[in-house]
Amino acid sequence: MLVSAKEMLTKARDGHYAVGQFNINNLEWTKSALQAAQECNSPIILGVSEGAGKYMTGFKTVAAMVKAMVESMGITVPVCLHLDHGSYEGAKACIEAGFSSIMFDGSHYSIEENIAKTKELIELANAKGISLEAEVGSIGGEEDGVVGAGEVADPAECKMIADLGVTMLAAGIGNIHGKYPANWPGLRFDALEKIHEITAGVPLVLHGGTGIPDEMIKKAISMGVSKINVNTECQLAFAAATRKYVEAGKDLEGKGFDPRKLLAPGAAAIVDTVKEKMEMFGSVGKA
Repeated sequence: MLVSAKEMLTKARDGHYAVGQFNINNLEWTKSALQAAQECNSPIILGVSEGAGKYMTGFKTVAAMVKAMVESMGITVPVCLHLDHGSYEGAKACIEAGFSSIMFDGSHYSIEENIAKTKELIELANAKGISLEAEVGSIGGEEDGVVGAGEVADPAECKMIADLGVTMLAAGIGNIHGKYPANWPGLRFDALEKIHEITAGVPLVLHGGTGIPDEMIKKAISMGVSKINVNTECQLAFAAATRKYVEAGKDLEGKGFDPRKLLAPGAAAIVDTVKEKMEMFGSVGKA
């Protein structure tokens, strides 16, 4: 049974911890994330970008796979299946496909158009009992072809979007997708403080969680961030473990070439990475 992110994020906000969104790319990714959540007794949000959805042959396939895995693995912690950085059309498609949460990224539109489209999608989401994340001020870096300059959101615009009744709000505070450059100046806590104050308790989302120092993450959580997105870090852990396996010649030993064996070290590395993040976010034991 998939759930919306509303209850888990309200609890996180009130309990001063954050729920991790871990992006999934295939069966191994999904299985590893769910296993880590169950072992940590933590709620989890599984994020799916439009590119990853397409790669897995469509949103209906993803929803069916996640629902079946939750059942077959005996997962008892709250699991939310969420569209990450969705377009207007993508958000509608995920509502139909059975996702329990959507993100509409209207940050590249004018604020008027962002409001109009967000408003319409909130009505559709509410009718199905699913949560909605909106975005103001694009997040820096690149994710599946969506490029943002790492700007800082205008608190007044954040309030306009928050007042529409969104479940959660992603606001740019100098964060970046992917690896952070050496000259990155850090999160803009002054902006976060203003945004948190003006949006009256709407759970805030921090995108680009990979590479932000732990103390900055913890400070952001203490200032109203209730959801943190992690993607690149799991990809790097998976790639490093897979490289190690191949470079050690394990794929040439016996049936080491079997994809189940070849992908196992990478899948285990994702479990470890997700658990580490859940510990740091403070969501362990909060299911």
